Amino acid sequence: MAKEMTEAQVQSSYHVKNLTINGVPRRVIGKPEVTLLTVLRDQLKMTGTKRGCDCGQCGVCNVILNGKVVRACITRWKNVPEFSQITTIEGIGTPDNLHALQWAMIVCGAIQCGFCTPGFITCGKALLDQNPNPTREEVREWFSKNWMACRCTGYKQIVDAVMKAAAIIRGEEKIVDLAKMYKPGDSVWNTDYPRPSAVYKATGLWDFGDDDRLKLPEEFLFAYPYSVEGVRHAKVNKIDVSEAEKMPGVFKVVTYKDVKGTNRIRGQVGCASALTDGWERRIMVEEGDKIRQWGDVAAIVCADTEAHAREAAAKIKVDYEPLPELIDIYQAMAPDAIKVYDDIEGYDGMPNAWNKRVFTKGDDPKSDLDKAEYVVDDEFLSSRQPHMVLEPDCGYAYYDEEGKLTIASKSICVYRHQMMIARGVGVAPSKIRVIQNNMGASFGYKVAPTNEPYLAIALIACGRPVYMRINMKEHNIRTPKRSPFLMHIRVGADKSGKLVGAEQTWWVDHGPFSESANDLTNKGGQFFFSPYAYEKMRATGYTCWSNHRWSAAFRAYGAPQTYWGCETAMDMLANKCGIDPFDFREMNLLEWEPFTENPRGQFPSGYAPEVFPLPEMMKKARPYYEEMKKKAAELSTDEKKYGVGVSIGIYNSNDDGADEAASNIELTKDGVILYNTWEDHGQGADIGCVGTAHEALKPLGLAPEQIKLVLSDTAKAPNSGAAAASRSQVMVGNAIVDSCKKLLDAMRKEDGTYRTYDEMIAENIPVFYEGYTQAMVLHADGSTEVCSGNDKDTGLGKPFGFHMFAVNLAMVSIDMKTCKAHCEKFVLVGDVGVINNYLVVDGQQYGGIAQGIGLALTEDFLDENKYNNFVVMGLPYIKDIPDELELVHVETPRPLGPFGASGTGEMPLSAPHIAVCNAIHDACGVRIKAIPATPDKIKAGLEELKK
Repeated sequence: MAKEMTEAQVQSSYHVKNLTINGVPRRVIGKPEVTLLTVLRDQLKMTGTKRGCDCGQCGVCNVILNGKVVRACITRWKNVPEFSQITTIEGIGTPDNLHALQWAMIVCGAIQCGFCTPGFITCGKALLDQNPNPTREEVREWFSKNWMACRCTGYKQIVDAVMKAAAIIRGEEKIVDLAKMYKPGDSVWNTDYPRPSAVYKATGLWDFGDDDRLKLPEEFLFAYPYSVEGVRHAKVNKIDVSEAEKMPGVFKVVTYKDVKGTNRIRGQVGCASALTDGWERRIMVEEGDKIRQWGDVAAIVCADTEAHAREAAAKIKVDYEPLPELIDIYQAMAPDAIKVYDDIEGYDGMPNAWNKRVFTKGDDPKSDLDKAEYVVDDEFLSSRQPHMVLEPDCGYAYYDEEGKLTIASKSICVYRHQMMIARGVGVAPSKIRVIQNNMGASFGYKVAPTNEPYLAIALIACGRPVYMRINMKEHNIRTPKRSPFLMHIRVGADKSGKLVGAEQTWWVDHGPFSESANDLTNKGGQFFFSPYAYEKMRATGYTCWSNHRWSAAFRAYGAPQTYWGCETAMDMLANKCGIDPFDFREMNLLEWEPFTENPRGQFPSGYAPEVFPLPEMMKKARPYYEEMKKKAAELSTDEKKYGVGVSIGIYNSNDDGADEAASNIELTKDGVILYNTWEDHGQGADIGCVGTAHEALKPLGLAPEQIKLVLSDTAKAPNSGAAAASRSQVMVGNAIVDSCKKLLDAMRKEDGTYRTYDEMIAENIPVFYEGYTQAMVLHADGSTEVCSGNDKDTGLGKPFGFHMFAVNLAMVSIDMKTCKAHCEKFVLVGDVGVINNYLVVDGQQYGGIAQGIGLALTEDFLDENKYNNFVVMGLPYIKDIPDELELVHVETPRPLGPFGASGTGEMPLSAPHIAVCNAIHDACGVRIKAIPATPDKIKAGLEELKK
């Protein structure tokens, strides 16, 4: 009789199973407690199946096991039956032989970053295998019960794709060869031509950062950044890594003592009003310094495996003295609050409110507001919205063939990160190379350097290449979030309902670091009641330190906070005036005309936008609004109330003030190559570049596939700036056009025809050209002026040459028993100029709406002990977003945009949440002033109304 196994033997035992994976018989060995996901990815190198949350909440790892969809990250190897049939994305189709659902996902624009795409396709195929004729609601129910999450799309285009694939399977539609969707001579610009990367994302062949890890040379160490869990504010006395260094597999434990540079990150404060110089953020925690937020890194454990690195990290001891924690803006601005910075030379005694921004327009409005017939005087608080990407932070570092310290990460501003970390890690910027990996979305958090400095320090200290990945729980806790704004607003109207003036004081909770905080704080003034006509305004904003998450860019940076106060106050003022909120907004729109000097036609910064399509947009929105109001009245019962809300949002499409971009082009025998740093969050940089260049090079008659791209590598491409501020289509687009014009000028013969590549070489004419552009504002005489920042004393300036506009309409239901609000329908009337690619723009706008609904109703980031997974943080799943999403495009050509384009990415998240919350008030009378509008807040509001 066999001797009973010890626990250690059980842990080290292996289970061998005979399986059929993607139609191929395989004998696979695995440890019983590892997950099916680990076996597929780490052992079989089937990286099409992605690793996301690792707790069954996102569905990116879904595979088909014996005909059923399973989440591979929570399916243990020991529970996989012998002789199982497993289908992963690799077994569904190939680029040359696409499954109907893969093809439909591509042509419906259902693929953005692509990280969730294999999970959706695998899950969707399982549905179609058993039900080739589903309804849209059945598709949504299927994805809901299988925990499929997408943060990019808003889900509508994914459902569209399943319905189209079902029609193909039933023989009602046909797959069209993607290569035949373009005919010679056609434009790619202003069409729905599929993005080039979509076919590879649909087939699981698009490698993301953690996929790269499994294909790196064996010399790479795993680098784990260790932080003291649960500590937000403390003085550090000693960091002891001695026991950790003795652990198996450990190569080195890196601390601040190993840092060759200043151990500081350049924070880009960018304003004379700040009390900090922007160098306050240190990279590694130092003895004698402070921990200022949960996640500050005290050591980096570099080992042969992730398991060994984590086991060693558990042996690190940090002796510290806890200090009072400032976890919200109220605590940070209290008169007796402890100072976040009181122990660094040059910062000692710095107040928590370290930056002041002032915006003025016309005379002081105080007396007019005192005399106004109708006044709203109230306080509004926005939330610390989490980005909730599905791919955790990851990246790797090595020395390239020229000896450059090379970092491959999720960076969306490769040149900026190169500069931000150089002095801190002790390497000249020219010796640092940053490359963007294919990434599972960002939504702005990767404007901030997260793992880049740690990768550099670990590489230098170890002399060995390193890979770094934190798990999803750590990612959620440690990465930056959207800054909450506390806004006190006073706004008034006369007897007729016309605005007479506005006042505001706002406080920005920016966490313990200053990165880009000035631009963020400025938004509170730049877009303060910006759609509306009024002559007098005073607004003062303060940026404050706290010990909660440090803040980085998040889609529509600053606008969701600013409009949360302004557009809520507009609704309240409309109610006081007794005027319908839609009518009230329409009657108070800017009195705009080109180049107007009338302050009632200018933004708070004292200039008129380049276009102002809102009057036309309101006309297009009105029929939808009236129909939704009628439907809400018909549906409302005592048990369920329905209401309709409206909001307006405007956002910029270039960086604040001076902004520039470069893009190069090279003519080859086969076509052209573009070189730039249009970084891709998943928004479609590839088709952005191809569409723009294809239109600019039309005389050459190139096919889209003849335009090759070398993107987002500081060693190969010029600095095009960050993929932020919705600037890429405008700024990089204009630089692309400039380079294309130079190439065409060089190729043009006297008779108007164009030289071939061989003729260019034979005539010794250069085939490489540099494109460049600056952000400009246009004058009445046709001349241009470089954009300028806001004056620190008045707020006046011309920071933006390009803008985007949105009218948002939401219909919401309130369950009067549970007090839960649900968005039933959403209509976005948007103007982003002439559209490059409709699939991309539609996807961006649907996704922005979905994030806005989440911001309104569920999303928040409070206590890190609990707010560390998607469910608690309020990620909107498919049933949380209505299928009734409608987009209405108004394409007003921008005079200085490439072929009339502006940006698009941030407009749809500028103000949709206010429409949702205004609809709550319309439905049940509860006015939400602090988002998200959770059931407990609605219940409290209803109880207050009863009093």
